[in-house]
Amino acid sequence: MTFGFAPSSAASMSTSADLSAASANPLTRMLEPAEWAAAGIPLLRNPREVVSGLHARHRPRPTTAIVAVLDTDERLQASASFTRRSAPADGWMFRNSLLAQLRRVIPHDLRRRTPVRTAVLLYCREGDARWTEEDGAWMWGLRDACTLHGLRCGAYITLTHDGWQVLGEGRGGRRPSADSPPESFALTEAPPLPRTGGAASEVLRRAAAR
Repeated sequence: MTFGFAPSSAASMSTSADLSAASANPLTRMLEPAEWAAAGIPLLRNPREVVSGLHARHRPRPTTAIVAVLDTDERLQASASFTRRSAPADGWMFRNSLLAQLRRVIPHDLRRRTPVRTAVLLYCREGDARWTEEDGAWMWGLRDACTLHGLRCGAYITLTHDGWQVLGEGRGGRRPSADSPPESFALTEAPPLPRTGGAASEVLRRAAAR
């Protein structure tokens, strides 16, 4: 036999109303730039290498999102890209999409006491590099997906026609951009590596091995 206390009808109605209000307001599921900066997101040592490697691997066009998992040395462990659905920006929907991709490409780290691997998100979109509500929804979704998959929440990077930008850090560059062609890979011999380690180096080594 189990014992418990049944919630009052008034409390149940209040809770249901609160949940309905939250689910109906996607603006509650986004992060402002100040909130993101205060979240202690780890800085990338070489963001251009990470961006260039993901750009060469996935060749994103506007509305393409790329989620990537890096180890402690910023070597690429796994990545996946998908196209954003034409619907209002909603962090909960973005969280579900990111989590589905993470579960598809890499096992979770929920058994670890402290996350070791870091997930970063590169989103190719129209417009300039200034923060938008859509960016805030992606930030919310990335943070929540990382928590549910046992990963550290890493950088959120936008890729536009003007270049790339790590939001919340003020670091960016003109290449690659949403318009630039991907770097070509030699299929018969290994191309020169910019340095050991890093996501771009891992991508180049894998491409040369194919």
